[in-house]
Amino acid sequence: MGGDIPCVLVATAHNEDRHIVERHTSKYHGENLAREERAVAPSYVFAGVGGYYASKQGGLAGVFRCATDGTDWKHALSEVETFTVFVHPHDPNLVFAGTVDGVYRSTDRGQNFYRADFPDRGVQVWSFLQDDTDPSLMLAGGSPVSIYRSEDGGASWKRMPDPHLPVHAKMPFPCRVMRFARHPRRRSEIFAVLEVSGVMRSTDGGEGWGDCSADLLRLAGAEPRLRSKLVSDTEAEGMLDGHAVCTSAADPDSIIIAVRMGLFRSQDQGKTWQDIRIDRFSPFTYGRDIKVSPQDPNTLYACLSVAASSKDGALYRSQDVGKTWQRFDKVTPHGTLMSVGLHHGDAKQVYVAARYGEVFGTQDGGESWLEMPLPQGVQHIYALACG
Repeated sequence: MGGDIPCVLVATAHNEDRHIVERHTSKYHGENLAREERAVAPSYVFAGVGGYYASKQGGLAGVFRCATDGTDWKHALSEVETFTVFVHPHDPNLVFAGTVDGVYRSTDRGQNFYRADFPDRGVQVWSFLQDDTDPSLMLAGGSPVSIYRSEDGGASWKRMPDPHLPVHAKMPFPCRVMRFARHPRRRSEIFAVLEVSGVMRSTDGGEGWGDCSADLLRLAGAEPRLRSKLVSDTEAEGMLDGHAVCTSAADPDSIIIAVRMGLFRSQDQGKTWQDIRIDRFSPFTYGRDIKVSPQDPNTLYACLSVAASSKDGALYRSQDVGKTWQRFDKVTPHGTLMSVGLHHGDAKQVYVAARYGEVFGTQDGGESWLEMPLPQGVQHIYALACG
């Protein structure tokens, strides 16, 4: 399904206000090899690459895999565009790709992928959610809006009842289930963000769903700065443009969403939403991703940029469940930051992807950074995962 592709590795350290860039050396490579030899099993970074609805440019797509030492990228899944990649936190041998044609699954840490027993053809899959109490249970979110459930670790899937939600914006592409987040204490309560239709909530593990977007619509109507209409029929488009959602055991009743207009929090199950005002901390406010550290529920990471297609962005970190934020990365991306990948076994490993083929990573908690560009010509990274 593809071969190994050389990867140029750059170590980036921050000195006062300057970026010091050093070429990858044999000494540095030896240190990484020694670190990997000490590990129980090798870790990999996965990039999911798709297309862009407004672009007619072709190119390489699918899943790319790179060892965390950055030595090379392998085009592990080359048949289909991929919108999300998920490494199962309980078994890193299981890697899932949400593609333009359902779910693909790997049982060998992403070396090979095969299409799962997925009931529908031509359904795009944009998100996955595992059940921490039963690793064999999983959900997948599709486009057009649909929910799928697996009871055997993602080997086979069945379609759940359609959510039957109101259409809040008419877009040139079908609405997508972009991300799930489970309530830390009420495990059957699940939230999902939609692109472009806001937020929905289930109280029965994904069987039925209700709309949580009324207050997002109200905010767009009440505050001109929260209005954005690009390709739809409503100025609430920007508030409905949901990209990511997270919950944390450190604040279990708080839900945070990343949308085009910023980061917003609800503490009443999505009935009302409050603007976190990320512009107090960052010049970038377009929210593309937000995730909670697997090791520390107080720590959140957010990908912030200018717009969906831009030439700048930054990775921000909060260590107080989203109350305050500081820039975490020490790199200079040349595109919208699309996804952050957090290692479930090592809090010091953090990776981030920019839209036009750039991947950056730290293995020492942000002190130094690796530049791990995808092969030339690869664009439109949608997702990053590691494990």
